[in-house]
Amino acid sequence: MSDSVTVPKSVSYTIELQFNPLYECLNSLHTYICRPSYKKIDLDPSWAKSVEEQLPPAFAERLAQTGIDAEWRLIVLLVCCCPHKTPEQFIQWIEDMTVKQLEVLIAEHTSLPVTGVARLRSRILMLFQQWNEYYFSRIDQQIIAGLQQEYEQKQAILMQNHHLSTFVDEVTNGIVFEPHAELKRLILVPHYHFKPLNIIYAYHSFVICHYPAKLYLGDSSELPPYEYRVIRALAEQSRLKILKYLYNGPRSFIEIVRYLGLSKGITHDHVTKLRSAGLLHAHIQGETLTVYSLRTHAIDHLQQMLMHFIEDNQ
Repeated sequence: MSDSVTVPKSVSYTIELQFNPLYECLNSLHTYICRPSYKKIDLDPSWAKSVEEQLPPAFAERLAQTGIDAEWRLIVLLVCCCPHKTPEQFIQWIEDMTVKQLEVLIAEHTSLPVTGVARLRSRILMLFQQWNEYYFSRIDQQIIAGLQQEYEQKQAILMQNHHLSTFVDEVTNGIVFEPHAELKRLILVPHYHFKPLNIIYAYHSFVICHYPAKLYLGDSSELPPYEYRVIRALAEQSRLKILKYLYNGPRSFIEIVRYLGLSKGITHDHVTKLRSAGLLHAHIQGETLTVYSLRTHAIDHLQQMLMHFIEDNQ
């Protein structure tokens, strides 16, 4: 599913929303592979262990050796280019494509080397056949229904929205995609498994951003993770100092490191928590993050969010 809207003259690309189950199959596999990120995402830490127990040992070992590398970027590209909606249809589409056809398709959208496409094709078939069989085909269908609803709601807003930079900001929880000569399309895809992080890939003429849908399947009497995260992010002096520093204007990561006087690793952790809470704008050109700025309306929203939660529980 896809629709596009031309952004204002000041921005030279179109904005598209897309969603189908194939995307979430890809993103759930991405989430499982990204083991170092488990502490940063909303899924319970036991999720990866429970999934591993469902997988054949040989496949689990293969995934343990798999990384998000240059070939993964090509896999994301092929998923995006696939005209079909389900993992089963994607698998059949890849099986029906010749190596030459895949090489031509890849070369059309990226400058990455297209050698070893036969091996890439075999890798895709193995990964998606087994991941779909042992995990994705068994997931709670509320996830797919919720993402479909998210797509439809956001699409309705997009078609009526004349402030498209604001729309992108709200959907991605703070990403600013700076225009540049090559960028013609921005594709936004809601995801569930890797919340609250965005997953961004840039190709020749388009950028695809898998953004965290505000989909919560837990106890409705509790504050959803994406709102609770704001409160937790503010409960630390260094993060408050970052917000105060950015009040004077956009700053690069290195400038923030120098201001705090902390290591890059600790500063990155603080910035990541602020970004995940939607308290910062991250300005991105292609896939390069250039500067951060203060997302003041997210701070303004804090009191309203808290009062809404308190009043709903009286």
